[in-house]
Amino acid sequence: MVRVFNLKNVLSVILTLAMLVVLSVSAFSTGAYAVFYGNTPRLVPVYSVDRQDKVVSITFDCAWGTEYTDAILNALKVSNVRATFFMVEFWTTKYPEFVKKIDESGCEIGTHSSTHSYMSKLNAEEIKKELTTSSEAIESVTGKKVDLFRAPYGDYDDELIKTASELGYYTIQWDVDSLDWKDLSASDIAMRVINGAKNGSIILMHNNGLHTAEAVPIILETLKNRGYSFVPVGELIYRENYVIDGTGRQKAAQ
Repeated sequence: MVRVFNLKNVLSVILTLAMLVVLSVSAFSTGAYAVFYGNTPRLVPVYSVDRQDKVVSITFDCAWGTEYTDAILNALKVSNVRATFFMVEFWTTKYPEFVKKIDESGCEIGTHSSTHSYMSKLNAEEIKKELTTSSEAIESVTGKKVDLFRAPYGDYDDELIKTASELGYYTIQWDVDSLDWKDLSASDIAMRVINGAKNGSIILMHNNGLHTAEAVPIILETLKNRGYSFVPVGELIYRENYVIDGTGRQKAAQ
């Protein structure tokens, strides 16, 4: 059988492979983001981490109020768990005593932007300002560098992740959504998290959900009884030489 090769198709394949190689090198060299290969190469944040051990991260977004924050911190302390809190700048500047309290509890702090905007609608300079000023507000209280970022509403595009990466931030999403912002009951929130968690999961919660503080002790106790341990996101993720698959799962590069 004689096979006829279409030169145009061959050149297209070669060009695509070359593009993927370039993007892969770029991703690995920065150590701050990875490339998702679908029909079109694009950048994606970390939704979860490929871990063989039963380790997860519980995270809290801070944008509105503090009424339940002390109860959450107390539950974390009782269970000897360190979480990650993502803070918006206007929350940080309004409640510096809580920023300090969270930091001194041993928990980790990342930025959740400056103004809680849909950041895929911003240009690179606007994104830089959102990340820079919000991080500076946190660092002025804690004295610690911020290198984790969660986009408000989980809204992102290539420009956002690329810009965040160039500034040295790891963009973090989640694979377990508690939906605590919908004011679900504590048991409903807890069961969503407990049933969704797996090795390397990143759990999304909010510091001021109506029943979040009631759900947290149930989540921590149940998952611990199932053999899971908790670490901050910064200790869960790979920081260099990684890839991210189509589900947003971060894996060590082979």
